[in-house]
Amino acid sequence: MKTSVQDFWRRNVRLAGWSRTSRDQLAEMRAKERSARSRPEDLGPPNGFAMLPWLLMGMGSFSNLLQGKTGNPWLAGLGLLVFNSLYINVVFRAFTRQAREARVTRRSLLALTAVTFALAIGYGDSWLMFFPLLGLATGAVLRGKQLIPAGFALSVSAAIVGGLKEGWDAAGIAYGTFLSVMVTAAILALSETVKELRSTREELARSAVEKERLRFSRDLHDLLGHTLSVIVVKAEATRRLAPRDLDAALGQVADIESVGRQALTEIREAVTGYREGSLATELDRARDLLDAAGIEALVRQSGPPLAPQTAALLGWVVRESATNVVRHSGATRCEIEVAGTAERTRLLITDDGRGVGSAPPGSGLTGLAERLAAAGGFLESGPAPRGGFRVAAELPVTEPGTGSGPGPVLEERIP
Repeated sequence: MKTSVQDFWRRNVRLAGWSRTSRDQLAEMRAKERSARSRPEDLGPPNGFAMLPWLLMGMGSFSNLLQGKTGNPWLAGLGLLVFNSLYINVVFRAFTRQAREARVTRRSLLALTAVTFALAIGYGDSWLMFFPLLGLATGAVLRGKQLIPAGFALSVSAAIVGGLKEGWDAAGIAYGTFLSVMVTAAILALSETVKELRSTREELARSAVEKERLRFSRDLHDLLGHTLSVIVVKAEATRRLAPRDLDAALGQVADIESVGRQALTEIREAVTGYREGSLATELDRARDLLDAAGIEALVRQSGPPLAPQTAALLGWVVRESATNVVRHSGATRCEIEVAGTAERTRLLITDDGRGVGSAPPGSGLTGLAERLAAAGGFLESGPAPRGGFRVAAELPVTEPGTGSGPGPVLEERIP
């Protein structure tokens, strides 16, 4: 019993130990859910049911029919039934573009027009109220250039028929008919525009998510591919050095630890999207990687200082190419040359390995080619003229003033 009471209090203490931040986040999430449920857009677009209450405008004619104030009641009742049936059919079809533009919808609207004129001419009085109802159906179906002529013709016709049957007292029928056509068409057109904008917004959001996923997958591929290659190469060097030179082996182990820590940092930066590679840093890492793999590295860099975006993109190219040289080439020598002018910067990486000209480029080079193309440059890869493999990348200067720095710098590093 004592243990159960203690467990009970422990559970309550843990529950009460939620941080204020957690409770605030939960409250914020619930508020967002309530706000999302109450947004007007969640009510959905208008449909045919929104047009049905307007049929109450014909209640005067229905009342006269029931009270026996209408001549030929059976014919009037049949006309009322046909009008309501055609009206419901037309307005429900008007909210789907394919159905709205179908011939059967236009024919139904013409039939509704004929029934409206027949009832108005035959009975007048409250039966003239079917003209505004016909205007609602017309505004729901017609779009574009057809709308204004049809609305004007219908309003004039309603004025003529109303004037002949009821005189000046029916002048409001023509005005109501014109308003019914135009207001209905404007509201439905606006609703369709909002729907299209919402669909476009959702598509843009999906596209942004896909681009971010693609960016992350490319960065992760480049980061892990290079890092794991360095770790594998240095682990092999450690295995070879351990039996005869323990200090050198421990140095390689320290390098592996450093590379692993750096990889963790870079992966965190890649996830947040703020990572910008440094070309100088990548050149140093490429030289160390090639050196550890027993490949002679020659690095040349000349030209004015590079813009951060250009340096970042070329840094990715150096990283991916150096990784491919270590993994696939079997080369003994690799040359990396960066040459820049005030307008363009060119990177050339060649090795004397087997070359992979007969195979398609890997996903890393393909992704880099797309990224450079988006920045206004290009990336080409294939067999070098004198054997081996070559990667050539070129980018424009992306920031003003990048060519106004110090004079050309020529650097050559040979391990």
